[in-house]
Amino acid sequence: MKNLETKRLILVEFSLDDAPFIMEMLNDPAWIEFIGDRRIRTLDDARDYIVNKLQQTMQESGYGMLLVKLKDGSPIGTCGLLKREYLDDYDIGFAFLPNFRRKGYAYEAASAMIDYGKESLGLKRIAAFVLKGNLKSVLLLKKLGMKYERMLKIPNDDAEIELYGKVL
Repeated sequence: MKNLETKRLILVEFSLDDAPFIMEMLNDPAWIEFIGDRRIRTLDDARDYIVNKLQQTMQESGYGMLLVKLKDGSPIGTCGLLKREYLDDYDIGFAFLPNFRRKGYAYEAASAMIDYGKESLGLKRIAAFVLKGNLKSVLLLKKLGMKYERMLKIPNDDAEIELYGKVL
């Protein structure tokens, strides 16, 4: 997957140098509440997550979650495309550190990712899912032009998940 650039952001693949950011992000209370506790407690845990989850997904499929940085190099979040076995479409995911929410960064990054999916991957449709009650993410999905479709049951998970979609 190529790096993406927007007016204010750069989206790049994760490296081991990003372990402190991963540790901070995956321990943010909103991440734990709406995405789940990945049990990343040390820098070694974060490095393992980068290698065995983020980089491995990228190597196996050619796409995945990217690090979102300001143009000054400061890491602020993550955004990317994933293809899950239980969904027909690619889905977009995003998360940002608390200080970088409500500034339009998530919309900017997600818009660039959707454009990449359409132009480079030839996607005709994109999906997203959120835990019931994650109103801020729902507002972003709606701003991106996505519409609620149905409740989704993820294999081996009891959470109530709302599925959104958009024809590209």
